[in-house]
Amino acid sequence: MSDEKWTREDGLLWFEGGCKPHSLYKIGSEHEKFLFDEETHAPIAYRREDGRDIETLLKRLCGCGWKEKYEGENVVGLTHDGGGAITLEPSGQLELSGALQTDLHGVCRETREHLRDVVREGRALGIGFLGLGFAPEWVHEEMPFMPKERYGIMRNYMPRVGSRGLMMMHRSCTVQVNLDYGSEEDMRKKMRVGMALQGMVGALFANSPFFEGKDSGMQSFRLHVWRDVDRARCGLVESVFGEDFGFSSWVDYLVDVVPMYFLRRGDKVCDVSGGSFLDLMEGRLKGFEGEYASREDWEDHVSVAFPDVRLKRYIEMRGADAGMLFGLCGLPSLWVGLLYDDGVLYGVYDWLKDWGYEELDDLSSRIPREGLRSLYRGREVRLWLREVMEYADEGLKRRGRLDGGGEDERQYLEGVWETIEGGKSPSDVLLEKYRGDWGGDLGKVYEEVRYGG
Repeated sequence: MSDEKWTREDGLLWFEGGCKPHSLYKIGSEHEKFLFDEETHAPIAYRREDGRDIETLLKRLCGCGWKEKYEGENVVGLTHDGGGAITLEPSGQLELSGALQTDLHGVCRETREHLRDVVREGRALGIGFLGLGFAPEWVHEEMPFMPKERYGIMRNYMPRVGSRGLMMMHRSCTVQVNLDYGSEEDMRKKMRVGMALQGMVGALFANSPFFEGKDSGMQSFRLHVWRDVDRARCGLVESVFGEDFGFSSWVDYLVDVVPMYFLRRGDKVCDVSGGSFLDLMEGRLKGFEGEYASREDWEDHVSVAFPDVRLKRYIEMRGADAGMLFGLCGLPSLWVGLLYDDGVLYGVYDWLKDWGYEELDDLSSRIPREGLRSLYRGREVRLWLREVMEYADEGLKRRGRLDGGGEDERQYLEGVWETIEGGKSPSDVLLEKYRGDWGGDLGKVYEEVRYGG
């Protein structure tokens, strides 16, 4: 039991503590991938008698400099002395949370090295890795469950607040980038730009056209799923579009709007799903009367809000499907270009400052199906993205971070430019092959979008 009383003011100071001088800005990238049996294309279980499983894979990766992280007797992730972590999503999607990097060269190098390592170790077990935003064939009943207590709580709660929460947990994969902010005003601009552009960026990286063995009719089935997971904690956050948005606004969102999932008490993860964090702050949470929220409770609660852009002590851009290497490098490069040069950030902010919550929420509802062909203010999203990319290109040029060969970070946008100029998302490319050369045989996708194939 804690007698500490965490307050809204504590929350505000916690976010203020995330402010950094520009010279200390870092880049954190994350991406998830599906594991599949190379012979049967079935999902991979956590543990099997023959050792062709996730647990064995994690232990093999320890030979690459990683250390095991346990929950009870089960290995549920890995950590590295150089920073970063490998974690398991609810059905064994393998996530790399990369070490903090000073430039995009480091991000992409780490991503390539990680994929090289997991492909090598997976191949020894007959395990392949798939770069898609949503499982192409698997149904819910065949998905394995990972031995993490919080996931059990989420599985029980999600069907009460939306129709697609279990789909999101067990059959989706994403890529995201985490970026720093320098002040409350800097955070406000970055959150506004990120929230306004997230739908369009989702269309740009759309890479999940299939659902349970068929063409889903969607550019991004993953984004379609997110539209009905839990509106209290997902999607766009209206307050970000207000002129007075700041740290206190986000604290109010977390305290007054976002429901709880769990509390950690000792070695136990306690189910308080649907509970109010305000009740915990005031010592009246059902089953925990007389206990007050602590800093640790706050940090856990911040992590169970799932909006398109999430504020922690950094900013997470969360709107893109997982994909192949051009996307895993291109997504962070796009956002770094937009947000890490003040001149470009101010330019983008002024360019879209009259974009409103309601019209962008409407756009977000159409993006999953229409993708780059969605209309916003009478103009295709693809054409808006061309202007976005010009800003990003300029931002990376101004950064002037060169690799060993003398090239700057704009090289990682080349594949993204090709998508915009060609007018075809990764989903469009896959659908053309599915309807053409593959002859409707979705089994071909396991070779087309596997890492190291």
